[in-house]
Amino acid sequence: MDGPMFLVLVILVVAIGLFISEKLRVDVVALGVVVALMVTALLKPEDALAGFASTTLMSIVALFIVGGAVFQTGLANQLGEGIIRIAGTDLTRLMLVLMIATAILSAFISSTGVVALMLPAVISVCRKTKIAPSKLLIPMAYGALFGGALTLIGTPPNIVASDALVQAGFQPFNFFSFTPLGLTLLGAGALFMWAAGRFILPDRKADQSAQRMETPEELFDMYRLPENLYRLRVRDESRLVGTTIQDLNARERYEVNIVSIAHVDRPRLADLTAMARAHSFPPTPDYTFKADDLLIVQGSIANINQMAAEYNLTMLANEPVQQGDLITNEVGIAEVILRPRASIIGKTLAEVKFGTNYRLTVLNLLSAGSKQVKDIKTATLDFGDMMLVQGRWEDIFALKKKRHDFIVMGEPEAKMSGAFIRENRAIHTLIVMIAMVAIIVLEILPLVAASFLAALALILMGCITMDEAYDTIDWKSVVLIGGMIPLSTALVRVGLVDAITTGIVDTLGASGPVVIMGALFLVTVVMTQMLSNTVTAVLLAPIGIAMAQQLNVNPQPLVMAVAIAASMAFATPIASPVNTLVMSAGNYRFADYTRAGLLMILIVFIISMVLIPVLFPF
Repeated sequence: MDGPMFLVLVILVVAIGLFISEKLRVDVVALGVVVALMVTALLKPEDALAGFASTTLMSIVALFIVGGAVFQTGLANQLGEGIIRIAGTDLTRLMLVLMIATAILSAFISSTGVVALMLPAVISVCRKTKIAPSKLLIPMAYGALFGGALTLIGTPPNIVASDALVQAGFQPFNFFSFTPLGLTLLGAGALFMWAAGRFILPDRKADQSAQRMETPEELFDMYRLPENLYRLRVRDESRLVGTTIQDLNARERYEVNIVSIAHVDRPRLADLTAMARAHSFPPTPDYTFKADDLLIVQGSIANINQMAAEYNLTMLANEPVQQGDLITNEVGIAEVILRPRASIIGKTLAEVKFGTNYRLTVLNLLSAGSKQVKDIKTATLDFGDMMLVQGRWEDIFALKKKRHDFIVMGEPEAKMSGAFIRENRAIHTLIVMIAMVAIIVLEILPLVAASFLAALALILMGCITMDEAYDTIDWKSVVLIGGMIPLSTALVRVGLVDAITTGIVDTLGASGPVVIMGALFLVTVVMTQMLSNTVTAVLLAPIGIAMAQQLNVNPQPLVMAVAIAASMAFATPIASPVNTLVMSAGNYRFADYTRAGLLMILIVFIISMVLIPVLFPF
């Protein structure tokens, strides 16, 4: 092994180790790969940065925008509501309809977005029908994964695999190349869940802290809010008069949240509750306290007493806080769950200035998948954490638009609260989506041109603004893909791909290309349980092509095996964001995924080994 080959192997091993350990963010690791390739002179700067200008990456960026418009206009919400109506209340019918419908939606838009969209509705149905969410949510997540295998744009690995063929000078996959195999796999997966799901899926009630779709009133009681909410009155002589909420800094100094403020000149104690409700408003950092302000605060009684004593505030012990003080047509409470790639993960609420930036108060913070209450002041935020927030409904549901960061649960639903502000543009989005698919299928334009044309049309038609388009792009994924493509290039240039390929072909080549394909499929499946499916496809698609060239066979079946296997992230809750997303809501354990996932992978493997050579002859 020569020097360049050794260096690339070290970079590859270190990158994979960091991906698995999660000691650094995946996009930071990808940037580190780019820098390492340039510093070691393994690639010229223009080659090391070429991944960020690749047609693969640009197609994915444009499709993020198209998917954003589908959610922004409420088209996805309308489709989700229709699916739930069709599914009914029977367990078997619900399971099958959810799997198939989720797969179809995921064939065209983000699978994570589809699961996030469907999750609150499914939980609501489970509550009404007394069906355990654990019977439905893994099948729904698996359906989303199968959806990635239905079309060229179903998941980034498909685009990566197709573009790898183009780069090597071979015929790429077309839009529906994946569909016959994908539909067969979806049908087999749905049949397996129908026959065995009731036995292998747990019948487990969701934790009280799990992702339930409760009404605000139920949340008020469930979180026992009256027990740590108190009323304070600002006296004329209080040192608080003339200062701002930011000056007081109650959370940092006293671990006290100011939840609501009302100002009534010379209030009459007999009518205090009604007057406070009539004049209440959420706090803002620049609000200046006045005499006779009435505050609703949250915290321990000792800390509140300390703040009241230091600022000469009166505690109104005879006026307990009730639902009507926090929940009205204008303000309310809701549960909010952190998404897998939320920008605030790893930081504290104070570090992200949550109250200032989102104009909401966090009343409670629960750890993902458990009942453990985290310290609002010091705890770092993790994927799956659930926040109970309070504030104006418009601010609560503004979080719905930040689809990469939050899932908003609870009532009223987004449609009722105006979170989708362009529902009149839903039909325009649908027409553009259909036109884009037609252009790709008929090969009028390449994928990258068709997807960018669709994105531009949606922006010009007002379905999504340019600022919203930027927000809807998953920049972490963009950097990850752009940074890993040059590593694939380096693997080829230094001869590592040829070395790996030669070793496998020399060992298994006599057994035939189907055995080689099976080995490549299994390696891909194992890697995708630990790494990003896109990274797995970027690294292994060139190896599949090199194997085909050594065997002197058509590379399409081997590359198709890589693409399909990269989507089959069934066996662990961390293999795919859709798996992790339903873990808390279904009260699942790691073994639940392994038990169902390994059997599903076996079914997919057998079908793929039979059908791929038929659909894509060697």
